[in-house]
Amino acid sequence: MIKESTLHISFMAVRQTMRRVISRIVPPREVEDIVQETYVRICQVENKEAIKQPRSFLLKTARNLAIDHLKRADVRLVDAVDDMAEFEQFVSGDDAIYQQVATDKEFAQYCEAIRQLPIQCRKVFVLKKVYGYSQKEIAKKLSISESTVEKHIGLGVKRCTYFMMQLTKEERTETMTNSKKTHQVKGDR
Repeated sequence: MIKESTLHISFMAVRQTMRRVISRIVPPREVEDIVQETYVRICQVENKEAIKQPRSFLLKTARNLAIDHLKRADVRLVDAVDDMAEFEQFVSGDDAIYQQVATDKEFAQYCEAIRQLPIQCRKVFVLKKVYGYSQKEIAKKLSISESTVEKHIGLGVKRCTYFMMQLTKEERTETMTNSKKTHQVKGDR
């Protein structure tokens, strides 16, 4: 028999392992969303007492959510590709070390985006996106209205998305510039 608190403790204990499992299936930017979705799903389980192996249950739930996400994203991925050469470069990056570095770097950048949010917005955003609190719980915890919570979440998502998009544009420009320099050096030989 398992209590809800035991399931929560188990979730917190296997979060890193869960991220590693998920990161092998979906792109790095999707990992945290799937971890959060896993937590939401375990909170929605009605018969928690039937779970005999919480660690296995959590990891399997996360894996299944990642696979489902990948299936849904498959069509969107093909539609979103503008430059097939760029796509081929992206797909050929099977190196596990590269994936880990990319994940760590992207996570650090996302943390920086969150750090740049206004203080109240940051509190709300972290409670919602990291800890999975409901808007009602956040409103009660911070003594603000639910509509204010909703506005802060919207602002946080908007600013973090913009921040990450700007970084992506800058990195693409930097990569293209470095690539041109490499091709010029090879051509000069």
